[in-house]
Amino acid sequence: MRIIAGSLGGLTFESPRSHKTHPMSEKMRGALFNSLGDISGLTVFDAYGGSGAIGLEAYSRGASKVLITEIDYLATKIISDNIKKLGVEENVTLVRANAASYSVKNPSKKFSIVICDPPYDDIVHNQILQLGSSVEKDGLLVLSLPPEYKSYVLDGFKLLHQKKYGDATLVFQRKI
Repeated sequence: MRIIAGSLGGLTFESPRSHKTHPMSEKMRGALFNSLGDISGLTVFDAYGGSGAIGLEAYSRGASKVLITEIDYLATKIISDNIKKLGVEENVTLVRANAASYSVKNPSKKFSIVICDPPYDDIVHNQILQLGSSVEKDGLLVLSLPPEYKSYVLDGFKLLHQKKYGDATLVFQRKI
C-alpha cells in the first residue's frame, strides 16, 4: 500500500494479510480526504486501525496528532512497524485496544476528526455510539460502512453528506 498525498506521499507501507482487516482502498482514502479538505493542525482518531492507512494518510496531509487503535495483534505489529519505517513516532500513536473501550477509559480525550472503518462483518452499533463521544464540539465523525448497511445519524450530530463508492459508503457527521 502507499500514502496518496502530503508530506509522505508516494511512500509505501505494509498491510496485514488477514481476513480480520479490510484496508480502505486508495480510491476510498482519496475520496475521504478530498471530502475532509485541509486538515492541517487537526487531531485525528483512526478508531479501527487495520493497516494504519487512514491514520498515516491523515498525518501525511497535515494532522498534528494521530491516534490509531487496533485490537488484532498481527495488525498492531504491522502498524507499529509502519510507524517506525515512516519515522512518524512523535506524532502518530498506536494503542492496542478495542476502540470503544479506549474511548470509555479516556473520556477527556477529544479529537477534531474520528474515522470509523470497522470490520464489515462485525459492525457494533454501540461501539460507534461510544466513539461519537470522542469527537470534540464541531468536530467530524466519519463512518465507512458497507453499501447495504443502513446508515444513521448519532444523537448530537448533524449529517453533512454521504456517498457510495462501490463496496462502501462514507458518512460524514458534525458534532453539534
